[in-house]
Amino acid sequence: MDPSPKRSISNIGILERITALLLREPKDREQLTLILRGAFEHHLMDADALSIIEGALAVSDMAVRDIMVPRAQVDVINVNDPPEKIVAAVIAATHSRFPAVGTSRDDVLGILLAKDLLQFVAGKEFDLRDSLRPAVFVPEAKRLNVLLREFRASRNHMAIVVDEYGGVAGLVTIEDVLEQIVGEIEDEFDFDETEANIVADNSGRFRVKAATEIVDFNEAFKTELSDEHCDTIGGLVIHELGRLPKRNEIVTIAGLRIQVMRADSRRVHTLLVDPPKAPLPNDENTGA
Repeated sequence: MDPSPKRSISNIGILERITALLLREPKDREQLTLILRGAFEHHLMDADALSIIEGALAVSDMAVRDIMVPRAQVDVINVNDPPEKIVAAVIAATHSRFPAVGTSRDDVLGILLAKDLLQFVAGKEFDLRDSLRPAVFVPEAKRLNVLLREFRASRNHMAIVVDEYGGVAGLVTIEDVLEQIVGEIEDEFDFDETEANIVADNSGRFRVKAATEIVDFNEAFKTELSDEHCDTIGGLVIHELGRLPKRNEIVTIAGLRIQVMRADSRRVHTLLVDPPKAPLPNDENTGA
């Protein structure tokens, strides 16, 4: 029996549904969203596609101030510091780009790319000021869709956010904008699902999944953190701050310096913990 008629009927049904959806011209953003969600419910697009489209629509309504890293949380390097100190700061912060400042945080002279320090590390002639790339400044109110277009046109990856008085308000990167569209972008601080909850990195610090239970964290780091209010170390960080932390924010708990490496608007993902002064966790204590 020839199955082609069944395929034709099925194709006609799908085409009719697509046509019906397209003919329902939305009157506003809300109706457009309902149509898109209807397309998802009818299996005309998958969840990832819907999420990306909704993210792209949301970006046009958002301003730089909504996603920027606040001034107090921006890691900067001072051009007056000796290169050895700058290299140490870059290694500790683990970023690829840094605003370079002079007399104050408002005195941004340019952007330092971490890879440019390789000249100094290799023992070659190095001039920090000559290595700086021009800094891009954007106002807090700039729309994210406009900023993304400018990032693409200029091939810049970072911009310094300034307030109405010309002072530095924060920092925004192209990754920050893209994450509003496609969701969290994984980086070198993300865990493979098969990795242990606590993993030592090359610097001697420890990457810790925020979902690590406090009892396991205590065992690994020889601490006595209470699990009265929270079950996980990520929850304890939120409890200590009284709010959801931002990426790179630092909190000290039980003498441990804990840096937030990954976090979004809903939860904390990954932490970076400096080794305690007491003996470091051994291999047996770094399991899930």
